[in-house]
Amino acid sequence: MKLHTEHLHEALGHGASDKRLDILRRIGEVGSISQAARDAGVSYKAAWQAVDTLSNLAGSALLEKAVGGRGGGGARLTEAGQHLLATAQRLQKARDAVVAQLDVAERQQLGALALRTSMRNTLPCTVRGMQAVAGAVDVRLQLEDGQTLVSRITRESAQLLGLARGLHVLALCKATAVTVCACQMGSEPGPNNQLLGRVTRLPSAGRAGEVALQLGGDLHLVGFAGQGHGLRKGSQVQVLLAPSAVVVGLPG
Repeated sequence: MKLHTEHLHEALGHGASDKRLDILRRIGEVGSISQAARDAGVSYKAAWQAVDTLSNLAGSALLEKAVGGRGGGGARLTEAGQHLLATAQRLQKARDAVVAQLDVAERQQLGALALRTSMRNTLPCTVRGMQAVAGAVDVRLQLEDGQTLVSRITRESAQLLGLARGLHVLALCKATAVTVCACQMGSEPGPNNQLLGRVTRLPSAGRAGEVALQLGGDLHLVGFAGQGHGLRKGSQVQVLLAPSAVVVGLPG
């Protein structure tokens, strides 16, 4: 399955030189996520996060399991993953041609616009409503799997972003702002966002640390669980996230 134009635009927001695309390209070449991570000079978890983020932005799975081969198995690109990399290469050639015509000052300005952040989580969503709260604005966002998030931002930010119902945006947050815990069915809603997901990767022996989750569909999220969390791979968990920790961004 090839990617839709709007998904390509989001996944290629930083161009073919994006580290995430470099990792995906290496996985396609060697058929191994761990080897691609070593070749790219990143950790195994960072490589997985790169793939998860690109899959979120692309709206489609970019990798699939490969049976056989060295080590007994690995990963290979799906048709969507191959299409994404091929388009990235074409786009990079076009960008290179434009940049070659710019002077030094113009190139510096262009670089400043290509902002990247330390936020590990990037989730495509749609604005479903806004409400003024104590001088700020609560923006209600709907994820692709139907779950909702609230982002609390300033009124000025809402205005500058031109937020309106139905607008397609990105919800971003640090992994350290996401608390993962065992589900408490029937609990009363609290001040935090509450999402449901399933564990895909977690620290061993119940130790505190980073937990990777899959929400509905192909959405992925990274958070942290405390010591003695009792979570297991595949178990359903609850995600807690303060509205003030959710940043709203517009796709480039």
